[in-house]
Amino acid sequence: MIVCWSVKGGSGTTVVAAALALVLAQRHEAGARLIDMSGDTPSALGMSEPASEGIAEWLSATDHPGADALNNLMLPVTAHLGVIPRGRNIIVPSQLNPDRLRDLALAVAQSPMPTVIDAGSGLATIPILLHATRSLLIIRPCYLALRRASLLTTPPHGVIVIAEPGRALGVHDVESVVGAPVLAEIPFDPAIARAVDAGLLAGRVPTLLAKHLVDVC
Repeated sequence: MIVCWSVKGGSGTTVVAAALALVLAQRHEAGARLIDMSGDTPSALGMSEPASEGIAEWLSATDHPGADALNNLMLPVTAHLGVIPRGRNIIVPSQLNPDRLRDLALAVAQSPMPTVIDAGSGLATIPILLHATRSLLIIRPCYLALRRASLLTTPPHGVIVIAEPGRALGVHDVESVVGAPVLAEIPFDPAIARAVDAGLLAGRVPTLLAKHLVDVC
């Protein structure tokens, strides 16, 4: 499973995770699945806010529901992409039962669909990263974000940089601090923000965003 996360809010994690899942869904015959642990995915994809149970309830269940129960939580977004919403509860990653995270990784591994997880932000996301097939840090090259990234004890498998005009820091600074390769540098593009604001991201991933994420897949 591909886990997208950030050390600081507002880095673009949800948009990147959603777009990455959409790109994967088009490339795989089985489609793709997006698991929302942050709670913002439905809004980013232009979906109505789900009232159903989600991954929060699955992770907190004491009877250890398996892969079938996980699949039953999935809501269709497009013909090829399904979303498992966060659910009614807020997820605190640092408080999650490690055994349940392991169960999640095993359940995901049983599916032919590639799975992307939007794990949200903060160093508390570390427990879920330990079970990731690929851990992707989404970051803007700003001093505050890199300062937090310097505290990481386990580097991600790769980094996706959201480039902003006027920043003094760049890709080499990010790689030096994080200790992982930058897999994509996505330039700031107002078209991406407009697509999200209009609820159109699920219909068509902006060309610039899709182009940079293809190689990440």
